This record gives sequence, C-alpha cells and structure tokens, in this order.
Amino acid sequence: MRLAGKVAVITGAGSGIGREASVRFARAGASVIVADRAEDLGKATEEQVTGEGGAALFVPCDVTDPDSVAATVATGVERFGQLDVVYNNAGGSTANDGAVHEVPIDEWWRALNVDLYGTFLVSRFAIPHLLDRGGSVINTSSAAGLMGVDPGRSAYSAAKGGVIALTRAMAASYAKHGIRVNAIAPGGTATDRIKDAFARTGRELPTGGPGIPVIGQPSDIANAALFLASDEARMVTGQVLAVDGGSTTTRSMGSAR
Repeated sequence: MRLAGKVAVITGAGSGIGREASVRFARAGASVIVADRAEDLGKATEEQVTGEGGAALFVPCDVTDPDSVAATVATGVERFGQLDVVYNNAGGSTANDGAVHEVPIDEWWRALNVDLYGTFLVSRFAIPHLLDRGGSVINTSSAAGLMGVDPGRSAYSAAKGGVIALTRAMAASYAKHGIRVNAIAPGGTATDRIKDAFARTGRELPTGGPGIPVIGQPSDIANAALFLASDEARMVTGQVLAVDGGSTTTRSMGSAR
C-alpha cells in the first residue's frame, strides 16, 4: 500500500477535504491523527476510518493555539510512535472577507491566523519529529493565492499567498533532512461548507459541460494529497499543485477570434 507504515497528522480532518483525506490515507495504509476543533466531527472521522479497519486517533486541535498544537502532535506521536506526513488542511474563508477598503480588520487577522499562522504552528511542532527520518509536509493554499478574485477575498488571498511563500522557504530549509514540502492550491470544491453557502443564497453549484469540471470534489484534492504524501512524489518539493480544473491557467475567449 502507498502509505504503509506511515503516520500522518491531518488538520481540519473533521469534514470536507480533511475527512476525505483521512479515509484515503488510512485505506493506503497510514495511521491517521485526526486533528479538528469540533469534537463531534473529529470523532465521526475517527469512527469512519476505524470502522473500515484503519487506524485513527481523534485529537482536539485549535491550529491557532501553540499549546493545543503541541499537545496534538505529542499525543499522536505517543500513540503511534512516529510521524511521517503533515497535512496542513485546516483553513477557509468567510463571507466577511472583501476588498481591502471594506474587509473588517478582525476578518483580516482571522484569515491570517487560521490559514497562515496555523500552517506555521503545526509545522513548527511537527517537523522536529521528521528531522531524523524525513517525510512529507503538505500545505494548503488556494487558487485565490495564485490569482486575484472578484468579488474580493483580500484577507484569504493574502493568507494563501503567504502559504505559498512559506512552502518554498520550508522546502529550501528542510531538503537536507529528506523532508519534502509542497502545497496544494484547490479551486472551487464541493465541500459541505461550500454547498451550504450556495444553498443559502439560492444558487446551484456550477456543473459545466462535458470535459474538465468547473468545480471539484473533496476526493480530487485528497487524491493529490495522497500522491504528495507517498514515496511516488520523492522528487517533488517546493511545488504548488493547482487542482482547479485549469481555472488559474486558462480562460475561455468564447466566440472571439
């Protein structure tokens, strides 16, 4: 199996992409530390994994709290004896975000604390366990960190752009230790949170026509993370893998010639 014998910590693992990744990592042979703020959701992920015969441990974790992160990593390593993969999946934007002159200052700091500082904190406490054995760190950026979006997501875009810069800095710092550091930049993804947001505004999720979909599924992102976590990606570090149906690199010109 692709992750046999490996131990992975996944933040934001109680729902959406994090839950999908937890299940897929476990099916590939990994023991999974399920880290999430929500106890009910985190335990549900743990139960889903163990119900399929996999190994998982839910540990409550607030990625913006150093003591919480340190305890999560320590508890997971104590249970499973090692750490090999760090998947910084926790994060997200809110409807409070907007253009620079409109976004509330509290929302600016919320986005940076969860998306960028949280990635830093989890890495800070997890990487010491990888220094002598190597491993893989997978950060989560966004299509919004690769290009500007309208309506504005200034705080979220800034945080996710920072994740990309942090990823490259970490890749340079830790290559000599055999630690690969990469980022995934999802485009629109049909998580429960996104589906609920569309439903609240009376909109339907875009489906597009034949060919590459305009919105992905959590499994699409989890599959990319599984590859980066595995030894199949042993020559990949410092990269940003956009999983967005081409939205950051292509644009339809319609009937224009």
